[in-house]
Order: sequence, then C-alpha cells, then structure tokens
Amino acid sequence: MIILSLQSGTSADGIDVAVVEATTSGDRARPDLTLVSRWTRTLDWEPELRARILAYADGECLDAGAHTALTTEIGQGFAAAAATAVAECGLEPDLVVSHGQTVFHWVEDGRARGTLQLGEPAWIAEATGAPVLANLRAADIAAGGQGAPLMGLFDAAFFGPAVDVASLNLGGIANLQILRPDGSALAFDTGPANVLIDASVAEHTGGVLGFDRDGALAAAGTVHDGVLAALLEHPYLRQASPKSTGRETFTLAIVRSALATAGVRLELPDLIATLTRYTATSVADALRGSGPEVRTVVASGGGVLNPTLVRELADALARDGVRLRTSDELGIDPEFKESLLFAFLGFCSWHRIPVSLEHGIARIAGAISPAPNGFTLPAPLDGISRLSLAAAPHPTGEHRDD
Repeated sequence: MIILSLQSGTSADGIDVAVVEATTSGDRARPDLTLVSRWTRTLDWEPELRARILAYADGECLDAGAHTALTTEIGQGFAAAAATAVAECGLEPDLVVSHGQTVFHWVEDGRARGTLQLGEPAWIAEATGAPVLANLRAADIAAGGQGAPLMGLFDAAFFGPAVDVASLNLGGIANLQILRPDGSALAFDTGPANVLIDASVAEHTGGVLGFDRDGALAAAGTVHDGVLAALLEHPYLRQASPKSTGRETFTLAIVRSALATAGVRLELPDLIATLTRYTATSVADALRGSGPEVRTVVASGGGVLNPTLVRELADALARDGVRLRTSDELGIDPEFKESLLFAFLGFCSWHRIPVSLEHGIARIAGAISPAPNGFTLPAPLDGISRLSLAAAPHPTGEHRDD
C-alpha cells in the first residue's frame, strides 16, 4: 500500500511530506513489514500562518472563531502539501497519515491529560481522494499513557530486542528511546532540543533568522556556566520517566529567568552556545539517570544538521562512555525518520493493530476521516513480526536547503 505521511514539528518550520510504500511478506497474520520512501520533501508554511501557529502555541488567546479559522487553514496547508506530493511523485495514496500541528500538550502532576494537534483532516481527504488518519495521540492518553513520544513504537519494531542501544530524536523537543531485551522501548521526552535555540535566534534577530544555521552562532560563542546551571534547575529535568512535554513548558521565560538568576545579559552567540550545551547536557543527564546501560545512541531529527549541537552531544555522551551515531549511518534519513514513524503507525491502525507506549495498554491509534468516495478496510492483522527499510529503486523528491 502507498501511505502519504504529513507532519509539522513543534517549531513549525515546515511540513514534512513523505510518500512511503509498505509491503508485507512471510506470515500472513503477522507479516514482516518493509517501508520504502518514494518521495520526500519539506514544504514551507506561509509565513503569516506560521507566525499565527507559533503565537497560539506560545500562549496567545484565540476565540472560537479564530481557533476555527486557524485549524482550517492549517488543514488546507497540509492538503496543499499532500496534493503537491501526489502530483510530483505520481503515486496515489491508499491512506494519508496526518499528525497535524501540535499547539499544546497538557500535562499535570506528571500525567498527560490531553493534547491538541490542529489541521482539519477533511481538507486533506478532499484534496487527495484518500482516507486520512489523524489525532494519533489521544487514545493512548485516554488509556492512561503520555501520548508521547511515539518514536519508541518505530524503534522497537526496527531495532528489535537490544540491551545497549538508544535512539534520540532532536526536533523542537528531544526524546530518547531506550531499547530493551524484550523488544520494547522506554521512550520519554528529555527536554528541549531546538525549541529554545530557535526561539532565541528569532527573538534576537526580529524574525530575520529562525534557527542557528550550521550551528555557526553557537560555534562563535562561549558557554556561560552560571546561566547553564540555572537552566539545569528546571523541575521537568528532575521528573522520573516516562514523561512528556512541549514548547509550552520550555519557553523563553525560562531563558530570561536564568539570565536574571545569573545576573547577566549575553550576546546572541554566547546565549546560543549556552542553550546548545543545555540541550546536550540535559540529554546526557537523562540517559545517565534512565537505568539501563546504553553504549550507543543513534540520533535523528533536524538537530542532526547542527554540527555544533552534534559535537556537544558527542562530548557529553562520551564522558559516560557512550558513542553517538546518526541515523543516516543505518540508512534512515535523519530529517524524515518521523515521517517513517507516522507511515508505520498508519499501517498499524489501518490493519487494526493496537500499539502500546510505556504504560503497556495497547490501543489502535487515531481516527479516520473518510475519503470522498468512502473506504474499505483490509483484513486485520495480528501484528508485525519485523520492520525493515529498503531503498527506493528510483528515489524522487528533495530536501529543503536549510
């Protein structure tokens, strides 16, 4: 089957689109699953819409009418991205999986109470003629889980049983997946990855820049130990795992508070150098406190494109004898690993395979918006024996320049 995957991360820096071919082999009830990326692209949000998304995610109040307009326009943006993918790759999807745009992840007393992803899926169904699976996190939260991070589902299936390997995804928020000998994974958010770096760059440049391209600012700066120490006092970092968080927890307010605590004002390069080390240190601390002995961390996500962040991470992990690798060494594009995750999750839900995060209660993820002409579900499967990836014989598509 052909699955079209859509998602926009917490930084809302673009719509990641992937067209993925899913094939099965072996046992008919519990087959091996192979995913092949046929087309990938990151498409920019319209700047004014992106600004509204970020303002809402950062706490701007909207009335019901403005909220309705925003989720409609986000849905239309996803629909346009999906239509572009179909037109350029020439493959009609059997299913679209739309993660949507997260604007809030509600956690109280360490328990997830709800989560909000915007982007009305009916617009995507209308544009593609395919059913759309959306609202992927709610079932797990209703069953008592965190609803995040979801990457552990992919990694447990892809890596299989392991005793000394963890994966790390560096989006706006960083999350770790620590693989276990029984084939499951302990998955949790460690804290910020790029969210504070991106927000600080945008604030200090008046929106001219939105991220630290190639880690150049951090490389030119000097870490301020006092500010770093204040940042590391954030209470989320001391919470036990499994846990989840979002940009509503790690805002520029904590940066301003840390600067005030240290009694300093930092030039932008020094601030970004400090925030970059903050990400690296908080990840290494989270891994050290997680219990299982890990010797290799495989990193993916947009943060992998920042060589200064990668170097800081490698140094922080090496102090504990842990080696850092990137997912491209295993044949997984770091920018589109999450797209493969959502394609995998879509395959499971389409075939009525329940999935379970850390709490152990399995649920079928998501809700389906019908195609304009309806849809027919295939026969259910008992599960997946193994997940593997294969290279497309004639890969198409392109990545964004940044």
